[in-house]
Amino acid sequence: MTSPGFKAGKAHRLNPEEREQFLPNLRAVGWVEVDGRDAIYKEFIFKNFNQAFGFMTRVALQAEKMDHHPEWFNVYSKVHITLSTHDCGGLSERDINLATFIEEATVSQ
Repeated sequence: MTSPGFKAGKAHRLNPEEREQFLPNLRAVGWVEVDGRDAIYKEFIFKNFNQAFGFMTRVALQAEKMDHHPEWFNVYSKVHITLSTHDCGGLSERDINLATFIEEATVSQ
């Protein structure tokens, strides 16, 4: 589940080469960089609340395993997710890994 090239341990902000390697893949599936903040964001729309809540539950369980938790907002069938690593003050490999898992969880809906 982890992105190639990242080492376990303390989070560090993505350097320009890592950004160039990993962000295009996330942009291609709808993740956008947040203006004025080193973070990525995506809105998910599901068929109903049960589907949205099931998705959030899967993401929450994985986030807990990763010790990296999203900022999110849910109303009925919509889930808004922002990812940034507070420990390093911006985007890190943790965000890439969690966004990748989130995309896989969405496909399984």
